[in-house]
Amino acid sequence: MARWKPDAPGRLAAAALDLFEEHGYENTTVIEIAERAELTKSTFFRYFPDKREVLFGGGELAGLLIEGIASAPPAAWPLDAVADALDALGRTFFTVDRREFSRRRQAVLNANMELREREALKRIDLTTAAIEALNRRGVPIMTARVAARLGMLVWEIAYDQWIDTGNNKGFGSLARQVLAEVRAAGAAR
Repeated sequence: MARWKPDAPGRLAAAALDLFEEHGYENTTVIEIAERAELTKSTFFRYFPDKREVLFGGGELAGLLIEGIASAPPAAWPLDAVADALDALGRTFFTVDRREFSRRRQAVLNANMELREREALKRIDLTTAAIEALNRRGVPIMTARVAARLGMLVWEIAYDQWIDTGNNKGFGSLARQVLAEVRAAGAAR
């Protein structure tokens, strides 16, 4: 039997989710999470500053979002650059094998005000990251703000649909569908 198991952050997130479901967020400690993951408390803190962050993926999402916007074709309109980033997130982060974890995670977040507040703050951070990434592409700041906020609205709606148990579509295709509806709403008279 191997003494070292890979993917400490993933194991910590899975352990935390299990414990939050079993005992509630408030009644779960970092030590319990680390023990369930067969790791130490210091290993937990190497990856996460506190138990709230274990369900929020660190800065991985922001990095993927920024990279997706930066790698969009140079001629892409601002909202299309955000859509390209959402497609990339669907291919690399919001994958089929993460859907059930994401459903369970959202249920835990919905049951806890502190976690819902943290999620709202994370979305603000992601919006800011998207604004800055668009601005680096030469998009004027006001246009970047509008495109980033619309993109985050698209993300939120697509994510809710993606984790819905009655849905089996991919995140990227759902995001593109929602974006088409946003554009149609903007064009309606």
